[in-house]
Amino acid sequence: MLDRERFAALVPTDRDLAPDECAALARSVAELVDLSALERGAESFQLLWRNEHSEAWLNQQLENRDTGFHDHSGSCVGVHVLEGVARNEVLVIGGGARRISEYGAGESFSFHGSGIHRMEHDNGAVTIHVYSPAISAIGHYDVVDGALRRTPAPPNEGSPPSPGLTAALGAES
Repeated sequence: MLDRERFAALVPTDRDLAPDECAALARSVAELVDLSALERGAESFQLLWRNEHSEAWLNQQLENRDTGFHDHSGSCVGVHVLEGVARNEVLVIGGGARRISEYGAGESFSFHGSGIHRMEHDNGAVTIHVYSPAISAIGHYDVVDGALRRTPAPPNEGSPPSPGLTAALGAES
């Protein structure tokens, strides 16, 4: 059982948050989550709160999941890993090596609102994602007919993998 009132008490409602504040808030929210009380056995994405200045999600991955490259239409994000492993890859064109960072249980990171990234969640990963301001839309990226294409989507739609873009970046390495 998730106590949304306890989460809401942590959330500033008078301003947008910076990326590092989103990560700190995700850590604070994670302290209130009882992993043993979570329903297991199914992938789930639970909205913990949403207001004008932020929103948060508790994500449980039943299988490995690749979000594909996407943006948050100007919203920054802070992520805290409660269980398992999550990886974040910043979209970098040229320069050789891809920038993939791995985070385990108890670790957090943040990402600015103007960037493009993808995440991989391992089977069994449980994460808290705090966005600020609340997400208005998501842009999904892939390579189609040799060109980078952004496809807009509503904020509550899952991000699909980006096989063409991932393959193109792999060819650069």
